[in-house]
Amino acid sequence: MATTVNITTTYAGEFSQKYISAALLSSSTIADGGVEVMPNVKYREVIQRVETGSLIADGSCDFDASSSVTLTEVVLEPEEFQVNLQLCKKDFINTWDAIQMGYSAFDQLPTSFADYLIAHVAAKVAAQNETNIWQGVTANPGEYDGFEAIAAAGGSGVIPVAGAVLTSANILAEMQKVVDAIPNTLYGKEELKLYISPKAAKLYVQVLGGFAATIGANGVDNRGTMWYNNGSLSYNGVPIFVARGLSADTMFAAESTNLFFGTGLMNDWNVVKTIDMADIDGSQNVRVIMRFTAGLAIGVPQDVVYYS
Repeated sequence: MATTVNITTTYAGEFSQKYISAALLSSSTIADGGVEVMPNVKYREVIQRVETGSLIADGSCDFDASSSVTLTEVVLEPEEFQVNLQLCKKDFINTWDAIQMGYSAFDQLPTSFADYLIAHVAAKVAAQNETNIWQGVTANPGEYDGFEAIAAAGGSGVIPVAGAVLTSANILAEMQKVVDAIPNTLYGKEELKLYISPKAAKLYVQVLGGFAATIGANGVDNRGTMWYNNGSLSYNGVPIFVARGLSADTMFAAESTNLFFGTGLMNDWNVVKTIDMADIDGSQNVRVIMRFTAGLAIGVPQDVVYYS
């Protein structure tokens, strides 16, 4: 059966940004700058890559064309998705602000609940989108290929690093493997990040708190488990990005500007249609609808390290 509520038609007014943009921006990988967002991709976007050979030659009096220019491309093609949710007002009469619904048999949705419902849907969409960005598989309903699937595909061109089940005993050594594999031309660049899972982040914080022989019993600054206050982390000069949708024993090293998230109109993520079915079929149901597109691409795979 259904789930809940009563409104008119489309919720896309003054507060749509406040409630619904969370569906996109609350995906922490996007909100925290972990990827490059490419909006307004109607069907597909071609990302051009330019590579040159050695540019400097010995001086002479003549113009002597040298080096080489190689143009390649990566295609970013977002997929279309939708949210179709049906809710029953009756389920909330006794539990949600019933007094605002009035005493009539034809109840009206309280404004406060409409706001709650929209925010709830946005949060659920954001959580799934965060997982899709990393672990998504396009063959699964409601998913597109995440960076893990793109990197694992044959001929992807990324730099592979054989992984292991991460523990407090090996986390430092495994993170070092990823850093060691970063190309020298990439190391030290401003946008370079070491992407790790929440599991890996917890292990790393634990180790630096003194629970590893290499650190010492008192941990960083002799503060033990009190050393970390949810601030920024880094490893051997590379900023750490905790990617909440990343698989537990997986890591990436890449420039955030080399990882692309594509979508159509950004406003598609900001509009929720709420259709009260009372005047249509006499039921107490309300339908909630969203439609949007999403997809990913890696610009230069040779500049991405994939640990798995």
